[in-house]
Amino acid sequence: MSDDWRNNPRLAGMDQSKLDMLQNLAQQGSTKGINDMLPFLMGAAAQGKKGGLKFNANEISTIIEVLKMGKSPEEIQRLDRIVNLMKMIH
Repeated sequence: MSDDWRNNPRLAGMDQSKLDMLQNLAQQGSTKGINDMLPFLMGAAAQGKKGGLKFNANEISTIIEVLKMGKSPEEIQRLDRIVNLMKMIH
């Protein structure tokens, strides 16, 4: 997976621990099939909360964009549906 996402200006000023978690998510997410994304994202959110990391809406949006990298248009659509489901759950 390319590290191009690290140049996203929305990441400027983000805490290093959050960037480290984002790097981990990017690496793990790139190997996940779209059917595995909901449990993966739910687990990542729980892990972040447990670790005391709180992400604002802009940071969450950036994370989702990173997870979309390298996915087909169909997979991106399905990921968007999963994200919308997660919003309804929380």
